[in-house]
Amino acid sequence: MRKIAYATGVVLCCGMLLVSGCAKKQEVVKEEPVTSTVPTQQPKQPEQAVLSPVQAESVSAQPIKEAPIAQPSETAGGQSQKAAALQAQLDKIYFAFDSSELSEESRNTLARNAGILKQQPSMKVQIEGHCDERGSDEYNLALGERRAKSAMKYLTTLGIPSDRLSTISYGKERPAVPESNEAAWAKNRRGEFIVK
Repeated sequence: MRKIAYATGVVLCCGMLLVSGCAKKQEVVKEEPVTSTVPTQQPKQPEQAVLSPVQAESVSAQPIKEAPIAQPSETAGGQSQKAAALQAQLDKIYFAFDSSELSEESRNTLARNAGILKQQPSMKVQIEGHCDERGSDEYNLALGERRAKSAMKYLTTLGIPSDRLSTISYGKERPAVPESNEAAWAKNRRGEFIVK
């Protein structure tokens, strides 16, 4: 019985192959490149004017204009010299221990600095806040930021536009005096003005 089932299966498979037919070989058509009968156009060259001998002589006789020479104050070196001169005129301010409040002396110094800045309206200034070595890094960075912002706020009340001023805090990272005593700490609690 098994042999009959097997033989029947083989016969059915062969029959199906015969009914479906053999696969035909497909013809592959190669496409040939199409050549254009339209001539390609060359890019047009700009037309040059034909000058008469009199015109050519007048063109060549015209003097060549030279570019104006920049004055020293307009060059990059001139700007850095201006910035250095302005930097030298701006005074530091000092703060009491653990404070960002401006003393009367600091206000007077800021008023002088504002007068100098008003004379140079194109110069921008970064106000640095500094602290003495006592306290944690995080605390001193925050205190230095409050000191710089306090000076910036006062300068804006004196008429300096806030877009000319920026602040940064260095906390205790950049001491002016690297000693550990009250005189050194008093000089390290400061605000400095850096011309940009």
